[in-house]
Amino acid sequence: MLELKGLDVYYGAVHALKGVSLRVERGEIVTLIGANGAGKTTLLRTVSGLVRPRKGSVEFEGKPLQALEPHSIVRLGLGHAPEGRQIFANMTVRENLDLGAYLRRDSAGVEADRQRVFTLFPRLREREKQGAATLSGGEQQMLAIGRALMSRPKLLLLDEPSLGLAPLLVREIFKTIREINAAGTTVLLVEQNAHLALATAHRGYVLETGTVRFADDARRLAENEEVKKAYLGG
Repeated sequence: MLELKGLDVYYGAVHALKGVSLRVERGEIVTLIGANGAGKTTLLRTVSGLVRPRKGSVEFEGKPLQALEPHSIVRLGLGHAPEGRQIFANMTVRENLDLGAYLRRDSAGVEADRQRVFTLFPRLREREKQGAATLSGGEQQMLAIGRALMSRPKLLLLDEPSLGLAPLLVREIFKTIREINAAGTTVLLVEQNAHLALATAHRGYVLETGTVRFADDARRLAENEEVKKAYLGG
């Protein structure tokens, strides 16, 4: 479904991604793990068209993405819940969700998807008319994921969904990620909690300073001695 080949990305003089190649098959949850600064967020932003690669290619369902604008990439079927949530704080929960569907013209489908988001995240239904700034951190993360789902993506990019959340909420968010995947949405997940990421994903990639160090089934990565020592606390 998604294939990255030989991706080189720079921020000014900083070489953030160095020849990165990876693939995501339809129906999978694929996770990217690695230390801060490894290039995980840059990779997602490159897929979304927010950052341009200097070299290499990004293909989604066989279509090259690297020259497309972000809204055109959303239209093809990619949704992105970014790091730090980036909700619209001065708008209501409902308005944030509606913005996620801004490219759509099928009002009945949009309403059905809004109800689906409320089923996945009942707390958002309770707070539909509340300002997004009044939500807790966990509720804001639910809103960021819900907003991304409103574009009805085939592939959902999730960047650090557990960041700053209490353990109970983290379990709830990850249970929902599995439900979203089971309902047919492919997921590319960036996550600092390597234990949880590898327990949730089918396959994984380990990024180190902008390069792919390991790529394997999630279960095998969790058993890899080097991965355990570096990312799993032993």
